[in-house]
Amino acid sequence: MVVGGGIAGTTCAIALHEAGMEATVHEAYDRTADGAGVYLTLAVNALDALRAVDVDLHGLGFDTPRITMRSGSGRTLGELPYGTGLEAAGDGLTSRTVKRADLYRRLREEALRRGVRFEHGRRLVGASPSDDGVVASFADGTTAEGDLLIGADGLRSRTREIIAPDAPGARYNGLLNTGGYASGVPVDSEPGMMNAIFGRRCFFAFTPHPDGEVWWVANPPSPVEPTPAELAAISPEEWRRRLIDLFRDDKGSASDIIGATEKIFAGWNTYDVPSVPVWHSNRMIIIGDAAHATAPSIGQGAAMAIEDAVVLAKCLRDRPTVASAFVAYEGLRRERVERVVEQGRRTGGWKSLHPLAAVPRDLVMRLGMAHMARTGNDPSRWIYEHHIDWAERVPA
Repeated sequence: MVVGGGIAGTTCAIALHEAGMEATVHEAYDRTADGAGVYLTLAVNALDALRAVDVDLHGLGFDTPRITMRSGSGRTLGELPYGTGLEAAGDGLTSRTVKRADLYRRLREEALRRGVRFEHGRRLVGASPSDDGVVASFADGTTAEGDLLIGADGLRSRTREIIAPDAPGARYNGLLNTGGYASGVPVDSEPGMMNAIFGRRCFFAFTPHPDGEVWWVANPPSPVEPTPAELAAISPEEWRRRLIDLFRDDKGSASDIIGATEKIFAGWNTYDVPSVPVWHSNRMIIIGDAAHATAPSIGQGAAMAIEDAVVLAKCLRDRPTVASAFVAYEGLRRERVERVVEQGRRTGGWKSLHPLAAVPRDLVMRLGMAHMARTGNDPSRWIYEHHIDWAERVPA
């Protein structure tokens, strides 16, 4: 049983099928994810993990091979490849920007094609071990039983609460997130280039689609965590007004892009999940955001979930018992994902600095990126160079 039909859960079901196991996905919502979310960039390590289980994203979104960073004054801080270091996986991988709903749809189609079942309207409320596995109970009064239960139920994971009741929950990062798609606005960027702008009062990023549309996100700082009701009360036009005001002193095209956006997405808070001490118990385990949500600052949330799903399927395929598979999985994943969470938190902190602190930040970034470009020594290389060899056996 896989709890959660998002990126982590659906990829996990696909990987389990590839490993010769049957999976049923139990999704809390009574509908598919069509139309949900904005967009994300899948770095090369995410694409490598999908390729391990024969999932191809051809035709979705567009390649995003490079990233350029600028300050609010318009100065270029540096330009680098967006993810390097997968020589072991062979060529042909370029980071790719896709609409989240399109990614959901492609993964679901792949899962259905391979025979995975989806049960909608199944919100997990409880789970307990049985003689042969795990019995799960759902809010609609139904139950289901399986050999094991994989909690891919996200930031507010009920599976995490069952496995580790004392584990820390989601941690607010001090930033909001919103974005949209702009049409008919000229920008100083080649198609596919990710442009990250560390504005004086707000972070902004945009990527031009080859068809001319501009995809963008903004991270307004908010030291106090807004409630869901407070966020829902902000209209798209109010978001437009606030954002244009935040960028009024910056050079660049942020205000023009925001002004040319027909619909600005409702804002949401950003979170991460600090170290969860227990990932598995009684034939139950958590993966993805349920175990280690990372702030969106480094674009690795979906990638870590996809990697988790593939590695767990390999461990269940290769180890003789569920317990030994879970131990092997945690040994392969914990250090990496917690390091990614910490890096995401540090990077997010650079987005919300006071304008006076932004001056030395920009200098440090400019010098650092110049050094990386000159030497090829990218300190983030360890994130992107991660390769999953599906044929390789998981050692004892």
